[in-house]
Amino acid sequence: MKILIVDDSSTMRRIIGNVVMQLGFKKEEFDEAEDGVKAWKLLGESQYDVILTDWNMPNMNGLELVQKTRSEGGHMKTPIIMITTEGGKGEVITALKAGVNNYIVKPFNAEILKEKLDGVLKK
Repeated sequence: MKILIVDDSSTMRRIIGNVVMQLGFKKEEFDEAEDGVKAWKLLGESQYDVILTDWNMPNMNGLELVQKTRSEGGHMKTPIIMITTEGGKGEVITALKAGVNNYIVKPFNAEILKEKLDGVLKK
């Protein structure tokens, strides 16, 4: 199992990583990127089972990353969960239309992330 965590906040990447480890994953099973550009580079180098991405990031935001991932490259079918402070109905609809499999609004807890991960990984 390999997970890509994308967030411009190193603190949030650490929090998400800690939650992922609480869920039984090992540190070696996930990579981190601080923006969509770095994430896209990693996606070109490795195969991932799930992508956890923020929306608001510099260089390439999460929505742009989702759109790029869904339209080109080898990860068109990889489950994507957006973890963001953007909790409005319009944002959720936009993200889902772009190809996000699930959506988590910050702040969140380990149970919510586990539920969403289980949901996309059992498909």
